[in-house]
Parts: sequence; structure tokens; C-alpha cells
Amino acid sequence: EAAGQRTYANPRNAAAGSLRQIDPRITATRPLGFFAYAWGEVSAPFAQAQWEALGRLKAWGFATTPQSRRVEGPEGLLEAYREMEAARPHLGFDIDGVVYKVDRLDWQQRLGFVTRTPRWAIARKFPAEQARTVLMAIDLQVGRTGAVTPVARLAPVTVGGVVVENATLHNADEIARKDIRVGDTVILQRAGDVIPQVVGVVASERPDPPPPPFAFPTVCPCPLATPLVRETTASGAETVVRRCSGEFACPFQRIEHLRHFVSRRAYDIEGLGEKQLAAFFDRGWVREPADIFRLARDAARLDELRTMDGYGETSVANLVAGIEARRTIPLDRFIFGLGIRHIGETTAMVLARGYGSAEAFLAAMDRVAARDPDAMEELDALDQVGGAVIEAAAAYFGEAHNRRIVAELVAELSIRDAEKPRQDTAVAGKTVVFTGALEQMTRDEAKARAESLGAKVAGSVSKKTDIVVAGPGAGSKLKIAEALGIQVLTEAEWLELIGSP
Repeated sequence: EAAGQRTYANPRNAAAGSLRQIDPRITATRPLGFFAYAWGEVSAPFAQAQWEALGRLKAWGFATTPQSRRVEGPEGLLEAYREMEAARPHLGFDIDGVVYKVDRLDWQQRLGFVTRTPRWAIARKFPAEQARTVLMAIDLQVGRTGAVTPVARLAPVTVGGVVVENATLHNADEIARKDIRVGDTVILQRAGDVIPQVVGVVASERPDPPPPPFAFPTVCPCPLATPLVRETTASGAETVVRRCSGEFACPFQRIEHLRHFVSRRAYDIEGLGEKQLAAFFDRGWVREPADIFRLARDAARLDELRTMDGYGETSVANLVAGIEARRTIPLDRFIFGLGIRHIGETTAMVLARGYGSAEAFLAAMDRVAARDPDAMEELDALDQVGGAVIEAAAAYFGEAHNRRIVAELVAELSIRDAEKPRQDTAVAGKTVVFTGALEQMTRDEAKARAESLGAKVAGSVSKKTDIVVAGPGAGSKLKIAEALGIQVLTEAEWLELIGSP
């Protein structure tokens, strides 16, 4: 500011911009700092509670948030939140809320995670800052799964220290409910101080004559102009989302599928980010996942790549090495990378463990696509798999175009089998279902213990179930097990069988 230059909009941009400097001496001049609040792998536990751990970190010389507090009960949480909200404008750093955490670390471990989200912590955001601006246009974006999302193009306005020009409008029903029209003055906020969203319209400032209501298109904005469809739920009710029915034939969906494929939680190919992928897509080099691996062996295109801006011998060699390193991929990452609706990381892991190998998984999915009742029942029996996953898998593998893409990808890969379960225990290879209340362990602890002993945990009872562990309050699953003649154990009998105290 003293030099008459532009200032950073917020601390996040300042830190990111400082760390991205090519010259590390510039980074060294920036007054960067951080508050220690968590830790990664440790050789041995160094605390029994979060509060004790923060004290240790501070004693070792790390800066910790001075406003951190240990409280008891809901009133303690509410009071701490109110105090932090009042102190927020006077802090020397930016915050958007507080995080409540369970203090005892053993309780944190017992509560565990849902994918990457801890059950033992929750963020409570402060009310979002709002601003007013004019809606200039409404554009449509097509996502990886074909969902068409309307996006507001706005006259630039600063909200929470960030200049905002675009904001999601969610769906057609939301536009109609708020009666949002092009030319309206709208109220804007950043949800959680991150995602811009249009809260509503300033009706008193609507132009005269008023603009017409927004008519949501019935076809995809892609060159194919394929119809947009509204899905229905199991009860027959229509959902709010419109989807392009073009799948991989739709160029918007194709590029989004490829971005998902190379994302960090899928194949995570070094040197192939979204920018490079988009460039290869525009050149026609990469149109489906297998093309990425073919590119690594295409001498002519690699020679052409070496002549392009930003590439040279070293960068091309690094790209090829990054691609080759992912020719061998774990089964769960292979499944997740396919981008099937409703199949995220956790479900992909469940499927990998349930089927064991790519060959078994793909054969089963072909049968599911053909609506084979035994295959669908087997899939339904897997823990955390329900109707939405079954329908998504059937639709995906029932499409000949998708199946060809998968087959060509498999031909380029070596897919590692899922970790093989133990074979030396009393329950190895058996399918187990837990039902009712468990008194000596949580349901997650029971599942984890069973899987560690080589058992496969299912969420529903079928003729392929071997053991049902029934606690107090067991209902329909117990009745089905008894009707099918499946072995039923109490929790105590189960613990005795697996050798736990």
C-alpha cells in the first residue's frame, strides 16, 4: 500500500500468493505465520486430550490461537461463540467462525470419521456479510453428472473482502421461488464466507417495465442440444435437478469426467492438472481416460508437446513419469475414478473390499446392468450400499459407450486387488450382518473388528448371509434371518466366537 500497489483482498490470498512466488527470497520477506491446532502421524501419543495437546504445542514453541478455550456443556459452547463473534472485528487475523471439538482424544478416535469429515468436530460459522448488486445475466453450467446449474453473472461487488462476479442460483425451482429476473437488484452473500449465493431480490428496485421471468431451457447448452430431464424419486416425485441426457457424448460432461479422473482422490497424476488437461482436450489428444495413458506412448504428440509454451524436455519427461506411475492403481481408486454417480470414496472402498478384484467387480456390474436379481441382491447386501448406488451402477454399466470406455481403460492399467482378508480366523470369508443395539461396542467398532478378521460386513440380510449378530431391539433383519435359517448370535456369543473379551 505504501508503494502505491494493490493490496491483497484477504489473508488467504496473501498467504497463497506469497508461497507461490518463484523467488523464495520474496516469500521470506512476507510476514507469514500460522496457529498450530492439530497434528499428523506421531511416534507415540503425547496427550490424552485436545486441550492438553494444544498446551504441549505451545510449550514446544508453536503459536496457538489465544482465544481457544475448554468449556463444558452447551452453554459453554454458546458463550464462547458469542465472545468470539464480538472479538472478531478486533482480531489481527481473519476468521469465519469457530470449531467445537470433543476434548478427549480417545473419544475422538472412537467417534471416527465419515470419509474425511470428523464426527468429533463441527464448524459453526458466523453470519455471512451481505451486499447488493445487479444481476446482468443467467448462464448454465453442466457438471460431471450432467446436472445443469444456473449461474448468476453479476455486476462486480466486494463481499467479505473478495470481489464477486458470479454466484450459484442452485436450480430452476429456486429461481422461480425467489422470482429472480435478469436486471434485478439482488442481495448477495458468501455462504460460510466462501461460496457466493443470491439470497433474494430487492423488489422495490425492479426495473419498469419489469423484465420477464427466467425461462429455464429444456435442452442442454452443449452443441448436441440433448434434452434435459428431471429425475424422479422412488415415490415418483420429481427432483429439482435437471440433467443432460447426453452422458459422455456431451462435451461439457466429458471434460468434467476427465477432471474428476485426474483429481487428487482419484488418479492424482503428477504434472496433469486441470489447465493441462483442458489444453489436451481442446487439441483432441485426450477425450477419454484411456487417452491419457496412450499419450504417454505417443512419440509424435510428445515431440509436438516439447515445442509448446511451458513445456520442455524435463516437463514432458515428468508428465510421462507421472502417467506411468498411475498405470498401477488400487481397485478402490479405479472405481472412484470412473465418476459413477453416488459412488464416492467411501462407497468405492466398500465395493473394492466386497468384490476383491477388478475382474470380479466388472463382471458383477455387467450382471447388475442386465438386472440380474442375484447380482443386484449381492450388491445391495454390501454395507452402505442402497438403491441409489444400485441404480447408478446399473445405468452406468448399462450404457454401451461407458462400458467401452471402461474396457479400454482397463487395457491400459494394472489394477491391484483390494487388501485380502485374513483366512485364519473363525469368521474369515463369512458375511456378517449386525442388527439391533450393541452394548459393548459401537456399530462402527463392530464392523471394523469383523473386517479385520476377514469377514465381510453387509447392511442387509440375504441368502448369502452367514451370521447375524442381533442385539436388543433387533427387528426385521432378525426375522428374515430366522426365516432363512441363518445362524443368529447374541453380542456375547459373537465376541466369544472371535475371541474378544
